Amino acid sequence: MNPSYAQVLIAASSAVSHQDFPTACLFVVATPIGNLADITLRAIHTLSICDFLACEDTRETKNLLKSYGIDKPLDCWLSVHQHNEAEISPTIIAKLAQGARIALLCDAGTPGISDPGAWLVHCVYAAGFKVVPIPGVSSITTLLSASGVIGNSGFNFVGFLSTKANEREKQLKAIASEPKTTILLEAPHRIESLASSLSKLGTRPVTLGRELTKQFEQIISLPADQISSWLAGDPNRSRGEFVVIVHALTEICPPEANPHSEILTILLSELSVKGSVKLAQIITGAPKNELYELALQLSNELKGSS
Repeated sequence: MNPSYAQVLIAASSAVSHQDFPTACLFVVATPIGNLADITLRAIHTLSICDFLACEDTRETKNLLKSYGIDKPLDCWLSVHQHNEAEISPTIIAKLAQGARIALLCDAGTPGISDPGAWLVHCVYAAGFKVVPIPGVSSITTLLSASGVIGNSGFNFVGFLSTKANEREKQLKAIASEPKTTILLEAPHRIESLASSLSKLGTRPVTLGRELTKQFEQIISLPADQISSWLAGDPNRSRGEFVVIVHALTEICPPEANPHSEILTILLSELSVKGSVKLAQIITGAPKNELYELALQLSNELKGSS
């Protein structure tokens, strides 16, 4: 057990002591994508109390749990991966029917999102059993939050492109014509090929994230036609799993000016901040705190320009 987590199990149990963890339930548990400290207390407690753990790779999950001081007997481990998910689902449902708590995990991140688990969850719902998400890290939202994507049109999550050349080409053409932000996942041995294909997007911004949350994490934003040359600049840049964000087709415009700026600017040229705010509130009906904060900002700008 990692000494850093010696008190984590106690803290986790205390943090969720008032919460319900029903029996005959499948818990979909998100796990760290690299940094062990990104586990949630609720996830740790869930893993410690579940009767069975359905894992993409039992070896990976055993090592993960060992880090947190969670030890499970040999008969609690179930292997659920892309090649056996349909076949093992009835076995898991049978265990739920006996009242078991079962945790579903992938090797890293959130199950069912470009990882096994979606079919099992579908079958569990169809069988009438409860599914409870235990949210946590996702490489998708991790990079999206640090990408500076502009626009309110949402995003399309594509995940891994097809390995079939014709289908992959169709997907890439669709991405090129898609005005919304598009999020892709890519393996290291295909990242250079993807960069070459994306170069056709010209100056459209692309954010690349590799080794997210790990020691050698890198996040860069470049025009699409510069990604290939960036990768070529250092062999290490092609290592690790990648999240790729193709930014939305949108003009970069600054936030709209506050509608009360003009009237406050006029008032401040004749009155004090306090007097300007009082009169502006009467005229506009806007909240006093909002007007006061804006008046201070404008007053400082006027002083700076004088």
